[in-house]
Amino acid sequence: MPSLLNTSRPPVFCPGCSHEFVVKALDQAFQDQGLTGNQIALVSDIGCSGLFDTFFHTHALHGLHGRALTYATGLKMARPDLHVVVTMGDGGLGIGGAHLLAACRRNLDLTLLILNNFNFGMTGGQFSATTPPESTVGSGFLNQVERPMDACQVLEAAGAPYLVRTSAYAKDLARAIAAGMEYKGFSALDIWGGCPGRYMKRNKISPKIIEDGLGQLPAKDGVIPANERKEYTLAVREITAGRPEPRLPPAVTPTCSPPQDKEQGVLILGAAGQRVVTAGELLGLAGMSAGLQATLKNDYPITVLTGHSVSEVILSPESIDYTGLSKPAVVIALAEEGINRRKDVFGQLPQASMVLRAIPDLDLPPTKAEVVDLELKSIGMKKADYALASLASLAKRKEVLNMDMLEAALDLRFPAKIAEASRKVVEAVG
Repeated sequence: MPSLLNTSRPPVFCPGCSHEFVVKALDQAFQDQGLTGNQIALVSDIGCSGLFDTFFHTHALHGLHGRALTYATGLKMARPDLHVVVTMGDGGLGIGGAHLLAACRRNLDLTLLILNNFNFGMTGGQFSATTPPESTVGSGFLNQVERPMDACQVLEAAGAPYLVRTSAYAKDLARAIAAGMEYKGFSALDIWGGCPGRYMKRNKISPKIIEDGLGQLPAKDGVIPANERKEYTLAVREITAGRPEPRLPPAVTPTCSPPQDKEQGVLILGAAGQRVVTAGELLGLAGMSAGLQATLKNDYPITVLTGHSVSEVILSPESIDYTGLSKPAVVIALAEEGINRRKDVFGQLPQASMVLRAIPDLDLPPTKAEVVDLELKSIGMKKADYALASLASLAKRKEVLNMDMLEAALDLRFPAKIAEASRKVVEAVG
């Protein structure tokens, strides 16, 4: 098989970096197994090891530091046909410790390559979870008071069934990687190497020193018999065999027609307690009841009893591949908190857009859009009902939705008693 290396993006490591040895060994392992690029997914996170996915013509996913194994888990569950390989440095090893333990416990068919060069090389040479206490690093004395982690020992204790402790300079590294990939379960290789850009400037290290260091530790060269068990997906299938399939939410059957057959967005700007998120759900269900596609994006702080609450809804007769709005057709302004959160939107609204203001007391940023005051306070409407009342006003104007759509949404979203109470709010709106 030909090499899968990306010739337009060759490795860009520091001269003498051990990571380049791993790149070549990984490519050789792919070739030895006869794999093509569309059969492989490389998953990486941050740091020098995070560059690996750019060096190969394969599927790739690049994510947050320490989280590579979580992305890989989702990939493998969704696409069990792929050979999923994760590259992670000793930095990601420490930062993503909980995800690492979970991967060992699950025994999903993934291969983890730990590129262990004993420091955070990309960010200044600070100590990592594997830095020896006698080393000189960019974070002062801290490595002297924290015990370094033996990756293989930790992984074995967590249940990893296949472990290899090796060197980036080992002549049989490609064979070791290929063997790990061929194992049907979670496999991990702790690959020791040198970082010439940082660690090796302050610490004496060489392939021979690494080999001697590995020789002082218990050998790990494949299967851990005490941890062998069924691969995760096989075990799950066996346990769930014969059980009924999980019930999906019922499909929304169109029962009415929309007032306009085009894509439109509605931005609801309110505060905690105004049932803004619920209004967004109702609007989405209303669109679906008229045969439209719908997307919903909500924004609120962790202080759910105070602060802003924003809901962005798009309705369209065509498929929608995104969420969020920049120039909505309608803005529903319910509270100062929500208005301040998205105040930049108002200046971008064209004259054709509409702003529904719940009460005239609300200050709005300058806008070219038509502003309609609903006077909800003057008719005795509670703040908690402002969002629903605003949807009712839209429906009665036949803008974005109509009353048939809103009625259908109330029945879909609420039990009968709550739907009936909601109808009283709708009826109170002129």
